[in-house]
Amino acid sequence: MVNDGIVMALPKGRILKEVMPMLHAVGIHPEAAFTDESSRALRFSTNVPGLSIIRVRSFDVATFVAFGAAHIGVAGNDVLMEFDYAEIYAPVDLGIGRCRLSVAEPVELTAHDDPKSWSHVRIATKYPGITRRHFAARGVQAECIKLNGAMELAPSLGLCRRIVDLVSTGRTLVENGLAEVEVIAEISSRLIVNRAAYKTRGQELMPWVERFRLLVEERNNAAAA
Repeated sequence: MVNDGIVMALPKGRILKEVMPMLHAVGIHPEAAFTDESSRALRFSTNVPGLSIIRVRSFDVATFVAFGAAHIGVAGNDVLMEFDYAEIYAPVDLGIGRCRLSVAEPVELTAHDDPKSWSHVRIATKYPGITRRHFAARGVQAECIKLNGAMELAPSLGLCRRIVDLVSTGRTLVENGLAEVEVIAEISSRLIVNRAAYKTRGQELMPWVERFRLLVEERNNAAAA
């Protein structure tokens, strides 16, 4: 680990907005610039001595934590499944960023298409690892075309017939003439920790893990009451 203090990696965008109330609830308050979307800074101090936060792309959080540049962070289990880093420990499901990873195709195909009959599929996705493993388990060969965005355009432009992407409300699929035909996994964001840091700096990291765990338990109990 190259940093003397604890570094927490958080994803930009929607998940950041959902995780902010949880940060405050466990006692972490980033400097004001952290929530300034016009700020180009990437590392921020907090009210906790020795704890700083970096703000990076959601796919990069896991990489920063796995390779020790950050010690703790928040990442969706879609990212964890895709990279499958052995160096990452994911002790707490935060229950935020809920969506699903699904296979979708043009609506006109769904009337006569049966996913169970596929032997070979060509798919556009930013999750080639998950996609190949999912279909391989069914004996289906998946040819994956890696895209980082605008997946929904691929079928209409003839790149491929099907996509694998995150789906929340499904509105984007509908607006692009697509429909879900199979759910690969339910997705939510997890608190993640670098395994080596958890062993060598447990006294610093364990209390934060427990605070997040307790917060989630309290919220789940309140929702069930």
